[in-house]
Amino acid sequence: MLADAARRRLLEMLARGEQPAGVLTDVVRAEFGISQPAVSQHLKVLRENGFATVRADGSRRIYALDRAGVDAAERALARLTDPLAQRLDALHTEIARGQRAATAEPARTAGSVEHSERNAS
Repeated sequence: MLADAARRRLLEMLARGEQPAGVLTDVVRAEFGISQPAVSQHLKVLRENGFATVRADGSRRIYALDRAGVDAAERALARLTDPLAQRLDALHTEIARGQRAATAEPARTAGSVEHSERNAS
């Protein structure tokens, strides 16, 4: 749904505030070279999936971002990315432990050699 660049652009514009359908159509047509009916179809998809609302203002249609749809998408993405983020954090911690252990090992080895040499004398 949001993989389409024209839909993402429409959402970017709506995130700045309410926009008349004509303005949305003009910008997306110019940027993506698509027809007015194609832009209307993208707006319909956004409405049907809970990302945008529309209201009449005389003969104009005013679109707005539907925050509930955006919030639902953020929650869905968080469920997908959180487990991965936790695993990456754990991997980072293990790498840091390994680096600290590798740095400390030469010092321990050098200390053991000095201690052995003193005891041998």
